[in-house]
Amino acid sequence: MRYKVTFVVGLALGYVLGTRAGRERYEQLKKSARGIAQNPAVRNAAESAGHTGREYAGKAFAAVSDKVGDAMPASLAGRVRGMRDRTGGAEDEWGTSNT
Repeated sequence: MRYKVTFVVGLALGYVLGTRAGRERYEQLKKSARGIAQNPAVRNAAESAGHTGREYAGKAFAAVSDKVGDAMPASLAGRVRGMRDRTGGAEDEWGTSNT
């Protein structure tokens, strides 16, 4: 319960400080976040983490499907295969790809 109260207090404090900072500060933070997201080192780390996550998801799917067999719902099997086969694509509003 203590963690929930701490989270709610932090959320309220962030909201109050954010509204007082105004639109200019928001735009400044947005520009900084975009700059960080477009940094090649950050992009490479995100791409590597995404690749590793897809690799582990594929291994987990194989392990589970071996044990579960045909009881695996087709919708779940399709989602995991889709994650594994995804090659990336269009960039989002931050200038990063969803890989």
